Amino acid sequence: MLIQRILNNNTVIAQKQNQQMVLAFGPGIGYQKKIGQSLNKYDVEKVLEIHDPDTFNRFTDLVINVPSVEVSVAEKIINFAKIKLGKNLSEVIYVDLTDHLHSFVQRYHEHLVLHNSLKWDIARLYPDEYAVGEKALQIIKQYLNLKPVDDEAAFIALHFINAESGNELADEIVKIVREIEQIVKDYYHTELDEDSLSYYRFITHLKFFAQRCLLQQHYDDEDDALLAIIQEKYAKAYSCAKKVQVYISNKYRYRINNTEVLYLTVHINRLVKNLN
Repeated sequence: MLIQRILNNNTVIAQKQNQQMVLAFGPGIGYQKKIGQSLNKYDVEKVLEIHDPDTFNRFTDLVINVPSVEVSVAEKIINFAKIKLGKNLSEVIYVDLTDHLHSFVQRYHEHLVLHNSLKWDIARLYPDEYAVGEKALQIIKQYLNLKPVDDEAAFIALHFINAESGNELADEIVKIVREIEQIVKDYYHTELDEDSLSYYRFITHLKFFAQRCLLQQHYDDEDDALLAIIQEKYAKAYSCAKKVQVYISNKYRYRINNTEVLYLTVHINRLVKNLN
């Protein structure tokens, strides 16, 4: 394999003989190496192939910005899931789970706990995926020395549910996502950076939200105190989220409760914070 790009001392993008681009991992694999140099197979600890170019690029961005131990933990969880579920998983799981894990670690250190009111429904309807989530908590505790609440098992399970099957509501979901995106762009009088990780996170959140909207499912209103803090801290993003709330209520007869507004506000704020 030939080195095509050095991401850090322990990760490089390499090209195999069949021209397939891969991520190669190993202690010191990129240290003092040069583009075009051949990799010593004994330096390579593991190789990850992601065939979809867009997914490959997004995961590469994460590898650059996320601590290597978190990337490794996400991969351990995915490897367990492949064995436990025995199903084909979309390659996007590498992006979604790694990004989710990184966000969780940041929230954990900020003492922000998100509750999942659908936890018991997920455990009942998707027991295998929820079991993966429970195993993930053990892996997180072992390798990151953190103690997630049970709600995280449900959040992680949702990522695997989304990665293993298509969605019959895909067309309607796309429509709602586009409508909400347009509200945000109009409110801030700006275009959005569609290549950014923040945009990707925002769209991923909207897909889940749109599905809940169409199925008339709701999170419980359990985060009023946290919403009050978020409302004050991210006032403009909160105002934008309220516009979305009114629009969705009028068009789809779906009540966006305080918990949904909280999540939407956080994602909008992260999306636009680097825009003019």
